[in-house]
Amino acid sequence: MNDIERRAATEDQNRRLLRARDAMDRDYAEPLNVPGLARIALMSPAHFSRSFRETFGETPHRYLQRRRIERACAMLRNSDRTVTEIALAVGFDSFGTFSRTFSAIIGRPPTRFRAESEPLHVPVCFVKTWTRPSSFG
Repeated sequence: MNDIERRAATEDQNRRLLRARDAMDRDYAEPLNVPGLARIALMSPAHFSRSFRETFGETPHRYLQRRRIERACAMLRNSDRTVTEIALAVGFDSFGTFSRTFSAIIGRPPTRFRAESEPLHVPVCFVKTWTRPSSFG
């Protein structure tokens, strides 16, 4: 395989991975799994998981968790819904799993996050940067 063919194959794989990641972004509240996402990317589940991690720096499961928690943070700041309602709305099956995952990613439980989240009067781009969940600690 020459350099041009290799580059074309890599670009094709990246497009298919982006298609699966876009599905996670769009359908984050739905029950998603690796085999289903791998079908979207036209890959085997093992190859999809490996390629996703190499390309995006985290597993598909971790990416989906972060996306769900990111949506939950916005809902906690901007709505009066209960934490359990928010957990179910963003795709978690139980409050316990949601709370444990939220605390691991954000560093504090969802109820404390909500209590400490006061409206900020700063540009939205700064708020998004400051509050975006990170798996890098």
